[in-house]
Amino acid sequence: MRRALLNSALAGMGTTIFAEMSALAVETGSVNLGQGFPDTDGPAEVAEAAAAAVLAGRGNQYPPGPGIPELRMAISAHQKRFYGLEVDPETEVLVTAGATEAVAAAMLALLEPGDEVIALEPYYDSYAACIAMAGATRVPVTLRPPGFRPDLDALTDAITSRTRLILLNSPHNPTGMVATPDELAAIAALAVEHDLLVVTDEVYEHLVFDGQHIPIATLPGMRERTVTISSGGKTFSFTGWKIGWVTGTPELVSAVRTAKQFLTYVSGGPFQYAIAMGLGLPDSFYADLATGLRRKRDLLADGLRAAGFEVYLPAGTYFITTDIAVLGETDGLAFCRSLPERCGVVAVPNVVFYDDHAAGQSQVRFAFCKHDEVLADAAARLTRLTDH
Repeated sequence: MRRALLNSALAGMGTTIFAEMSALAVETGSVNLGQGFPDTDGPAEVAEAAAAAVLAGRGNQYPPGPGIPELRMAISAHQKRFYGLEVDPETEVLVTAGATEAVAAAMLALLEPGDEVIALEPYYDSYAACIAMAGATRVPVTLRPPGFRPDLDALTDAITSRTRLILLNSPHNPTGMVATPDELAAIAALAVEHDLLVVTDEVYEHLVFDGQHIPIATLPGMRERTVTISSGGKTFSFTGWKIGWVTGTPELVSAVRTAKQFLTYVSGGPFQYAIAMGLGLPDSFYADLATGLRRKRDLLADGLRAAGFEVYLPAGTYFITTDIAVLGETDGLAFCRSLPERCGVVAVPNVVFYDDHAAGQSQVRFAFCKHDEVLADAAARLTRLTDH
C-alpha cells in the first residue's frame, strides 16, 4: 500500500480519550467521572414531549434543513430572554447534530487551508480535529492554573496575517473558567481591530456558579463577526439526543449551513420538538440547575481535597480540574489509566487537551454531574490513593 489510510491531518488523533476511559469504566466496573454525561435524565416533561412527538409522527421523517420552526423560534426567544440578543429564527438560526457538528461545520465553512485559528488550551479535543479537517492550523494560547485566565498579551502576540478566527469556549471545558466582562471586551477589541471572526462554544451557558455568562456576540462590533454555538444536551441532561444550534448573521449562518448540509443533513426530528419545549421552561428551572450543580461541585471538591488532590474550583461547567503532583504523581495519562485498578474510579487526563503537554501533564479532570451518592462513593474510593 503506497500511503497511510488515515488522512495525515488526523494522524495521531486516534480514539478519543472519552471513549477510551468510558470503556475502561465498563471493563473494570469503576465509577465513571470521566466522560461528561449525567447519570440521570433531565426534566420529565421534556422527555414526554419527545415521546409525544414520536407517537404523533412529528419529526419521524426528515425535518427541515435549518431545523423545525418551533425550535428555531424557541432558540430565538431564548437568546432574547437571557441576553437581549435579537435573532431572526428564519435566517439567523441553524439546528445541528449537537454542538460538535456545529463546530465542525463552522470550521469547514469559514476556514481555508493555511488559515490560523487561535484557541484557548486546554481545549475540547474535537476542536483540534475540526481545525485539521478544514486544513487550517491551530494556534494555542495556554490557560494556566490556578485561575486559568486568558493571557491577553499572549493572545495579542498569537495574531498574525494568517489568523482567520478565534475559537472561544466560555464557560470553559475542562477548566471551568468563565470569562469576565473585561476579558471578553479585550478579546472583542482584538477581533474588531484585526477583522477576525469568532466562533464561540457556549454549551455550558447555564452551568455557571461564580460570575456571569456573557455571550461575546452582545459586545460592540461582535454581532456581525460571531458564530454562537450551544446545545440542549448539557442544559437539559439529554446528551444522547445531540440537538445543538448556531446563531449569527444570515451570512454566517448560511455559510455554516452550506457545510452542515453535507455532514448529517438533518437529525433528531422528534427531539427538536422536545428541546423547543425545554427552552421555554421557567427561570426556576435554570436557577435550580445551577444551584444543584454548585452543591455537587462542592461535594466532590471536598472529597478530592480529602483524598489529597490539589483542586482548582471551577466557576462553571460540571468538571473539576485537579493536580496530582501533590500526590507524588507526574503523568496524568498513566495515572488515569491506572486509577480504575487502584481505586475503582475513572477520570480524564487533561494533557490530551494541550499542545503544550508540559502545561497539563499532571492535571486530571473529574465530572460531577452525577448522583450525590455516586460522588460520595468515588470520593471514598479515592482515599485509597493515600492509604498506607
